[in-house]
Amino acid sequence: MEYRHLGRSGLVISEIAYGNWLTHGSQVEEDAATACVRAALDAGITTFDTADVYAGTRAESVLGRALKGERREGLEILTKVYWPTGPGRNDRGLSRKHIMESIDGSLRRLQTDYVDLYQAHRYDTQTPLEETMEAFADVVHSGKAHYIGVSEWTADQIRRGHALARELRVPLVSSQPQYSALYRVIEAQVVPACEELGIGQIVFSPIAQGVLTGKYVPGQQPPAGSRATDDKGGADMIGRWMSDEVLERVQQLHPLAADAGLTLAQLAVAWVLQNPNVSAAIVGASRPEQVAENVRAAGVTLDAGLLAKMNAILEPVAVTDPLKTAQNAPAKRP
Repeated sequence: MEYRHLGRSGLVISEIAYGNWLTHGSQVEEDAATACVRAALDAGITTFDTADVYAGTRAESVLGRALKGERREGLEILTKVYWPTGPGRNDRGLSRKHIMESIDGSLRRLQTDYVDLYQAHRYDTQTPLEETMEAFADVVHSGKAHYIGVSEWTADQIRRGHALARELRVPLVSSQPQYSALYRVIEAQVVPACEELGIGQIVFSPIAQGVLTGKYVPGQQPPAGSRATDDKGGADMIGRWMSDEVLERVQQLHPLAADAGLTLAQLAVAWVLQNPNVSAAIVGASRPEQVAENVRAAGVTLDAGLLAKMNAILEPVAVTDPLKTAQNAPAKRP
């Protein structure tokens, strides 16, 4: 495992982070989830990302139990707030009420006194940004979080949030966007803004929900038990990548991966880590061997020629429009 600073902060995280979106508490049983966490720890992963909304709060609880007994100072635990965690009108968003109540719920479920990074899971258009940032500052100043971050915010939102964070003397150090060789919308605006501000990217879906593993073959049914067959949300998330055009181009990456001595999944994770603004790539798993495979992307340097060939293959089907970040954000609280 290799380790990187999170942006220009002093916090060091593993460049492969383990995330439990769409797995813990829903897709896999708890014993399998615990086995995956143990495999991550054995591989040198120290950074674990979750959110209060994952599996209706169950994912945090599963992760908390899986990490119980580990030396807390040797871990970086990341969670998020925004999406609904209950039926009430205030059980969502980035109001002071929801943030202050949510951090306590997350700490209880994670069985820890603090999280290393507390992230705004989306931008809340219905709460003044000043209210949100003041609440985050109080979370940090109370010792319940060391740093704050955002997820899927536009470059302008990040700039305004960072300016308020500086006034409030709280470290806003990270952005967590979707990023892969197929989904590159952050490159035009978000990455340049974050480079200027000293904010690092902790990217999710580096293998495009599994499409960049090459296991989905055009014209064939998805493998049994794969995300594309999951009726609990996985199939919906991966659906946009399941066209024959995309799958055919992914199959063309096999020779490039072989030349680099990598699997397609490792190539995909290594690709995002070549971006100097990326501090970590989040990988998920339903089996321990998937963790071991993805970790082998750590420390890999892809030469310029291979990167150029890979980009040329995927460019016709890659999503690059920077407006997608704003378009994907909720206009109102869900």
